[in-house]
Amino acid sequence: MVGMSEIKTSLPRGIADAYVDDLIALDPVTGTYLGVQESNSRLPDLSPAGQEAVAELQRATLARLDEAERRRGADSDIERRCARLLRERLTAELAVHEAAEGLRAVGNMATPAHSVREVFTVTPQQTDEDWAAIAERLRAVPAAYAGYRASLELGLERGLLAAPRPTATFVGQLTQWSGAGEGRGWFEEFASAGPESLRAELDEAARTATAAVVELRDWMREVYAPAVQGAPDAVGRERYARWARYFNGTDLDLDEAYAYGWSEYHRLLGEMRKEAEKILPGAATPWVALAHLFEHGKHIEGVDEVRDWLQGLMDEAMEKLDGTHFELAEPVRRVESRIAPPGGAAAPYYTPPSEDFSRPGRTWLPTMGQTRFPVYDLVSTWYHEGVPGHHLQLAQWAYVAGDLSRYQATIGGVSANAEGWALYAERLMDELGFLTDPEHRLGYLDAQMMRAARVIVDIGMHLELEIPGDSPFHPGERWTPELAQEFFGTHSSRQADFVESELTRYLTIPGQAVGYKLGERAWLLGREKARERRGDTFDLKAWHMAALSQGSLGLDDLVDELARL
Repeated sequence: MVGMSEIKTSLPRGIADAYVDDLIALDPVTGTYLGVQESNSRLPDLSPAGQEAVAELQRATLARLDEAERRRGADSDIERRCARLLRERLTAELAVHEAAEGLRAVGNMATPAHSVREVFTVTPQQTDEDWAAIAERLRAVPAAYAGYRASLELGLERGLLAAPRPTATFVGQLTQWSGAGEGRGWFEEFASAGPESLRAELDEAARTATAAVVELRDWMREVYAPAVQGAPDAVGRERYARWARYFNGTDLDLDEAYAYGWSEYHRLLGEMRKEAEKILPGAATPWVALAHLFEHGKHIEGVDEVRDWLQGLMDEAMEKLDGTHFELAEPVRRVESRIAPPGGAAAPYYTPPSEDFSRPGRTWLPTMGQTRFPVYDLVSTWYHEGVPGHHLQLAQWAYVAGDLSRYQATIGGVSANAEGWALYAERLMDELGFLTDPEHRLGYLDAQMMRAARVIVDIGMHLELEIPGDSPFHPGERWTPELAQEFFGTHSSRQADFVESELTRYLTIPGQAVGYKLGERAWLLGREKARERRGDTFDLKAWHMAALSQGSLGLDDLVDELARL
């Protein structure tokens, strides 16, 4: 006779959670982000065999899911949502694997090489035991990078090449990580914070890791970079559609999305002109007014000072929103502002809390060597990265994981869902009156324009589409990376190094950057449908908490599920 516990573990949520356990065994980086202590001394196999092992697990899980969905109880709302997410995610991930994209994963962010370095920043560092695990993980860096190199070598053999520009940027990052003869490498600097009782062991392990960085850098520079010269920057419609499904959880109508990006461009440009007039009357463009703010607007002096200021901004937002527009549990109320380690991309980012909240959610600001920080472009960005953006969503997922599944609350996340919520959070703060200061509001609109520009240039550049005739920028021409960088630079207040980093990012991870605006559109449409359905009984606070407590969904399902709340 089959027991109830066996039935529960054979339903979709049980299948999904078993997948998380099995994946952690193959990918200890994921384990560390989830707070699994046993993962903290290991790194994954990044070789072709390691990639195939993950794919085999995904295929086996899908087969188990087929059987689970036929069981009694699998049609409940909570099981149904989990099953739809698990099937969509694993199918999208397998499509990327089977197209051998992992054999040309080179760029300025989100590559296996970056994940190896970045996991150290979230590995526990409180005790001697923690640092002993770090020493072991440092000793694992050479094997991890050797596996990554083996994957790229196989890609070269098969003619699966990364684009030249991301490759050159990555070589420069590896040089920075190595120390480039100017001092200790990144791993050695990181290990220097460890206890004196483990000093010799940590220093030796860190030098081993740095040597692996140098070896990878030399091979990338001397073998890989020359081999990819002449490779196309654009991925084309077929590859782009595959990546768009991976990052957005839906099969996008790419031409409709491109047109939507332009419609948002025109709408936002009108709003920006009105706000710019309040700051610098007669300014030729909104970006002239933003350049004025960069030089003469409110700013923070000092790296430590800006970190503390951003912490205060999040604390203030938490205090004012909790109980009015959200109902937050105590663990969710904790979030930390951090400075990002050097040698990465220029964009700020967020890392979620561990499952038990022993490591809180954290926002990260890359300083790019700066010590002076204008605030106009930081306020809405920290509403996006921190509160009520990424932190409230991802920390709430962790808090309600027991009511969902571990998978839905952690690794099943869909980029466009999370980025769409975070951009919705910026707009929400504008709706609630938190951005009445003209500097802050123009900065918010500039950030919104950046996300509209991302839709335009990411799709336009990779599909080599024509620029519309009503565009003030090169109408009738076809997009190239050079035109994309010029467009982005003239329609953003960001500095040249940020613009350069952004364009390289789009060449590195095609289809991801469109998810901000398209995800925001889905969240707004879902809210409007729920408001229409409930009429005068619609409660925004209750809707927010229900929406944040349903776990991840792809854009295919998000609007429908939000409308039901």
